Amino acid sequence: MKKAHVIYQQDGRRWVAIARDPDKRACVIDTNEYLISDGDEALLADPGGSEVFPAVFAALSEVIDPLRIRRLFASHQDPDVISSLGLWLDCNPQLKCYVSWLWSDFIPHFGGSDQSLIALPDQGMDLPLGRRPLRAMPAHYLHSPGNFHLYDPTASILFSGDVGAALLPADQNELFVADFDRHIRHAEAFHRRWMGSAEAKRDWCQRAAALPLDMLCPQHGAIYRGADVMRFINWFDALPVGAIGR
Repeated sequence: MKKAHVIYQQDGRRWVAIARDPDKRACVIDTNEYLISDGDEALLADPGGSEVFPAVFAALSEVIDPLRIRRLFASHQDPDVISSLGLWLDCNPQLKCYVSWLWSDFIPHFGGSDQSLIALPDQGMDLPLGRRPLRAMPAHYLHSPGNFHLYDPTASILFSGDVGAALLPADQNELFVADFDRHIRHAEAFHRRWMGSAEAKRDWCQRAAALPLDMLCPQHGAIYRGADVMRFINWFDALPVGAIGR
């Protein structure tokens, strides 16, 4: 069963991770979903696939009325990120989803229409949420050609989609990275294969290193915090990507 974990809260704003599910079907990749709420407003980042929608909805109900969620953010177009869109729209037909303009004609195959989507321009944009906006930051080609990460300067948290993802064994289920060297072994093959551009990787690493960052929250695996954030950025910067069998 998925559970909701409050990872940070400040002045009426709350950041919640809907973490991995030990009871999921073996054929379904495990995912993290992230809720950011501020007063009466709430946004759900990378809301997950249709297969896990009931588990995500139940976990969210522990901390918020899910019907208060008015906005979704999809880092990219993959089904494990956003195929639950149609189910969310069944709950709230007025809900809006931020996603790269590149996927505006693709994501409606999961449900909704272009009226349900707010297309993000390639350079990114601010997303309103309560008293302090979030920032959709370009992360194109990591691993999708239309890809964004979500930065919250209030908490110095970067929701990084597939960057930082680790496909962890069942017995390694901590919420935060506990042992970086042990953890990163489960991220290496994924990043070598799925990150298709060395140039895009270097650009992202430079921009991420310049941000105040206390947490890096990927869509798969454990959350990096403290010194492990910069450890990951340096590791990723040095990693050869876009190659098979190396």
